Amino acid sequence: MIQTLEDMIQRFCAYGLEFKDSDGFSHYWCTLIPALELAYKTSIHSSTGKTPAMLEKGWNPRLPYDTLKKDLVDIYPTESSFKIMLYKARHHANRCMQDSFKYAKERWDKSHKPPDFKIGDLVLVSTLNFNNIKGPKKLKDSFAGPFMIKALHGLNSV
Repeated sequence: MIQTLEDMIQRFCAYGLEFKDSDGFSHYWCTLIPALELAYKTSIHSSTGKTPAMLEKGWNPRLPYDTLKKDLVDIYPTESSFKIMLYKARHHANRCMQDSFKYAKERWDKSHKPPDFKIGDLVLVSTLNFNNIKGPKKLKDSFAGPFMIKALHGLNSV
């Protein structure tokens, strides 16, 4: 999660310390971090199919533009422009977050492939969590084996 947030902040701040959007609103990147956090907490993640807010609290927060009725006449133009600015900031953060997820998935898929173990293959077992081997740790072998695979239990365990 921290790597995802770091990547999102990098993409969110790619325009520099201050940038202007298409409507001429000027933004400092640090003032838009709450919008990025809200976009992250209210976006459905592909791994869980739910939003982090739903998983953490059991409900999704009501967003500012959800509470404003779109068919009302705008009395104060500042409210209207503020509503548009909030919506665009959240939309921009959501788009950056989706790009970040897509980039992380492509990077992971490029460098990882599923193991192709077969019954009868010889494998080594890591001794990292073996507590029953006596002697100093630096003299301990890193792997034990080779052992022959007798049965497969899933893709990565034998």
